[in-house]
Amino acid sequence: MEKVALNNEEAIEAWNGVLFDRFVQYRHIVTAGLGAHGEEALRIHPPQLGERVLDIGCGFGDTSQRIGGLVGPDGSVLGIDAAERFIEMAEEEARAAGAANVSFMVGDLQATEFEPSFDYAFSRMGTMFFANPVPAMRNVREALLPGGRLCMVVWRRKIENDWMHRAETVVEKFVQEPEESDEPTCGPGPFSMGDADVTSQILLSAGFEEVALRRCDTPIKIGADLDEAVAFAMALGPAGEVIRLAGDEAERIRPQIAAALREALAEFDGPDGVIAPASTWIVSARAPV
Repeated sequence: MEKVALNNEEAIEAWNGVLFDRFVQYRHIVTAGLGAHGEEALRIHPPQLGERVLDIGCGFGDTSQRIGGLVGPDGSVLGIDAAERFIEMAEEEARAAGAANVSFMVGDLQATEFEPSFDYAFSRMGTMFFANPVPAMRNVREALLPGGRLCMVVWRRKIENDWMHRAETVVEKFVQEPEESDEPTCGPGPFSMGDADVTSQILLSAGFEEVALRRCDTPIKIGADLDEAVAFAMALGPAGEVIRLAGDEAERIRPQIAAALREALAEFDGPDGVIAPASTWIVSARAPV
C-alpha cells in the first residue's frame, strides 16, 4: 500500500489481523446475509455493460466478480481494500474463477487519489470505517467521470438492527469496552453512516449531487442454529468487539455471556436457522457533470 491515513492505521491493523480471521471463519454467514442487500442495491442501481467500476472496500472480492459479470467483457472492475489479506484472497479467487475483467489493489481510499476514470462506484458495507469519511468520499467522487454514479450499502442505525443491538446490550451487562486496549479497533464502526442526515451531509460535503437513501429491510441468517448464532455474535459485530477488547475479563465468563446471548437470540430461531431482521440504506449519488 502506497499511502495510509494516519488515523486509519489502527483500523487497518484490525481488518488485516483478527477481523480477517473471523470474517474467513464466518464468511458463509456474512457473504450470504450482506449479499442479499448488495443484490438489491445492484438491482435498483445496476452498472451498465462496458462500464468501468470501482468496488470500494471489496473484501473477498465477491462483489467485484459479480459486478464484473454485469459489465461484461468490455467493462472492468477494480476492487480496492485497505487490508492486504483480503486482497490476496480476492485475487486468488478471481484468478480461479477466470474473472479476466476484474483486478484488485490494496489502498486506503482516504489517502488514495485516482484520475477521473470510473463510470460507477459501488460499495457493500465498505465505506463505514474511514476515520474521516468526507476526504475518503471526495476521493471516490474525484475518481468518477463527470456524471458518474455512486451506489453504496451501509447499515442503518444499530437500534434498527435489533439482533446486533440486543447482543451488545447483553454483553455490556457482563463487561464494558475498556477505555484503553492493546487490541486495535475497527475504526468508527459499522453504524457510522446509520443516520440518513449524517450520511447525506458527508456525500454533499464530498461534492456529490442527487444524494438519495432508500431503506432496505431484508432478514439475514445469522446461524444454522443457536450455537452458531451465539458464536457469530461473540466474534463479530458490536458484541464481538466489546468481548474482544475486554480480553481476559470477558474470556473468564464466556460461558455465562454465551448463555445470556442464547436466551436473547432465541426468538429468531426457527426451522430454517436463526434468521434476524436486518435494515440497511441503499445510498445513491452522482458526481457533478
